[in-house]
Amino acid sequence: MADPSTAPPLTRASVLAAHSLIKPYIHETPVLTNTTLDQLASTPRTPEELQGTEWEATKRPANPKIRFWFKCENFQRIGAFKARGAFHAVERLKKTEGLEALRKSGVVTHSSGNHAQALSLAARENGIPAHIVMPTISPPPKIAATKGYGANITFSGSTSAEREAVTREVIEKTGARLVPPYDHPDIILGQGTAALELQRQVAASLSTSDTTHRRLNAVITPCGGGGLLSGTALACSDLSPSDPSTPGPILVFGAEPSFSGADDGRRGYYSGTRIESVKSLTIADGLRTPLGAYPWSVIYERKLVAGMYSVGEEEIQKALRLVYERMKVVVEPSAVVGLAVALFNEEFRSMVEREGGEEGWDLGVVFSGGNVELAALGRLFGEE
Repeated sequence: MADPSTAPPLTRASVLAAHSLIKPYIHETPVLTNTTLDQLASTPRTPEELQGTEWEATKRPANPKIRFWFKCENFQRIGAFKARGAFHAVERLKKTEGLEALRKSGVVTHSSGNHAQALSLAARENGIPAHIVMPTISPPPKIAATKGYGANITFSGSTSAEREAVTREVIEKTGARLVPPYDHPDIILGQGTAALELQRQVAASLSTSDTTHRRLNAVITPCGGGGLLSGTALACSDLSPSDPSTPGPILVFGAEPSFSGADDGRRGYYSGTRIESVKSLTIADGLRTPLGAYPWSVIYERKLVAGMYSVGEEEIQKALRLVYERMKVVVEPSAVVGLAVALFNEEFRSMVEREGGEEGWDLGVVFSGGNVELAALGRLFGEE
């Protein structure tokens, strides 16, 4: 692993520098809007809709005004935002270790998901061997995709301890440098570049309309290990009034599943203590990891995230169906947790109503990825 002490400081300026480094390798993903979803979010939920939820006793459902801006990282290379952090980590290693040294030793990580594919791609584009430790229970399509990017796969057990043990063996054997999936400054800075693009894209869209008084008020992202959320928070901090893409402050919020303790970030945020272990089988499988130490330092200790919210499995599934049916966009369950919060979490909706007033909010929502198995999707909606 690159020594974190040699990493750039965790600031907006460093996110800007990271974007310059990785720009040749990534896509500037599109930002989409959807009038139907805006109307749904801006309509109070009925007492019948609140029946059976924790808000069923609410006397007056929230009535916020929300205009969505969807940053579609499902169109990113490898189908997820993870490409940003992986390319930045490799670029930083090239600067500190030298490309030829990396081509001899390689890079390594343990992942069954998007980070495995992202690091494999970043390594391949630089002629660097990639060693990926994957649990034997990993979905065959993800194994095939990772192999397709040229990675050397070593299988392990499914627990974190088993994966880490096999990763250490690979490092001892090859000398490969570890690139963790989220708990490292270089990863965080890379992930934050999506929010930089979102700021500029929204500002450009609003500048060509008759709504020049409007601006991006807030951004909500899914939170698993916290790399995307903490990177987004950095990108939205220390804004310059002279920058036309950021004419005012931008609040940042995190979204998690509540199922079986997957909302560790939210619980830790409000208790003041980071929760270091998570065991959950939420359908938002990309968010089953605990919040990392470096993301925690940005999210909680520096208070760069304004709040954490969670939603249940049914709300995530409803949001996923809405995106498929109304936006015609392929996303994974983890990607829609932020949208689900905006549509169904009365606490969040009440806050937007209170803070946004009659004008409401322009709310950025990061769709984190679109790597979903069709068979799993069929099972998910077949159970309804």
